[in-house]
Amino acid sequence: MMQMQRALQKLKKYKIGYRTFKTAVAVSIGISIAQFFHLDFYVSSAIITILCVQNSKKKSLHSALSRFIACMLAIPFSYIFFEGIAFEPYIIGLLLLLFIPTTVLLKVNEGVVTSTVIILHIYSTNQMSWQVVFNELGLIIIGIGAALLVNSYMPSLDKEMKVHQKDIEQYFKALLMDMVVYLRTKEMKEDFALKLKQASDEVQFAKSVAYRDVENHFSRKENYYYKYFTIREKQLEIISRLFDRIITVETLDNQRELVADFLEELSLCVHSGNTAVLFLSKLQRLEEMIKHDKLPNDWRSFEEQAHVFFVIKELEQYLQIKKSLKVAY
Repeated sequence: MMQMQRALQKLKKYKIGYRTFKTAVAVSIGISIAQFFHLDFYVSSAIITILCVQNSKKKSLHSALSRFIACMLAIPFSYIFFEGIAFEPYIIGLLLLLFIPTTVLLKVNEGVVTSTVIILHIYSTNQMSWQVVFNELGLIIIGIGAALLVNSYMPSLDKEMKVHQKDIEQYFKALLMDMVVYLRTKEMKEDFALKLKQASDEVQFAKSVAYRDVENHFSRKENYYYKYFTIREKQLEIISRLFDRIITVETLDNQRELVADFLEELSLCVHSGNTAVLFLSKLQRLEEMIKHDKLPNDWRSFEEQAHVFFVIKELEQYLQIKKSLKVAY
């Protein structure tokens, strides 16, 4: 009983992905159609199908087009080399020596594997007839067609991107609050660098998901989530620089408290809405208040004052970046 439970737990780790499921369906469709039309080498349509199933519509279409062009080139190349010279193994090598550079030149080298399958089919028949050509054309069209058919539907990624958006916002809140705590207590959270790294990894992964969503739409000119994650990526760089400056301000208690209050309020308003204009106005008032403080009378205080103004300018840039985001969702 215990062994069965352990086996089930191990199986849970290996989930069947959506692309895997689509590939299995497409292969079954491709082989069934090729077998129905009694095509020779009908199982080879599965190879073409597997290679054409991609994780986005644009990638799938690009892959299908590259493989189709490469396969179309493979047929005349086979005729020239096999019928023009001989059906011999060394001729295959000679053919590939010229064929592969041609596909690279035409930027369809992605289709080298599938086109090689076509070349080997023709070689194995030991003849170059219209029947052989039409048979290979059928395999190509069925294999590519089955892949494009299953890839015509892509599940919406909006729900997944919203989850990433919320996770990133939680990281931002935590990072800003860590800076607030330091400004008020001079105690640095040991896991700040770890949070920064985790936030960066989350943003990069979220961007890849958003980009995949862009690749699934042919007509959409821009993607809100991709722009959102790009903005968060830039803001994260600013947060990293901010902390490096904040830890250098050890005196100027009044200014430390003013900046801490601003950051705390900012952390409470980390969301997909755009309140940048409001906070830019508050930041301007904060800057004016600090300017009216007593001027430093020693070099250390002067240096720390410069760091405080650097923090204000970085915060201004942080908000200006967010200001460019249109609230579309």
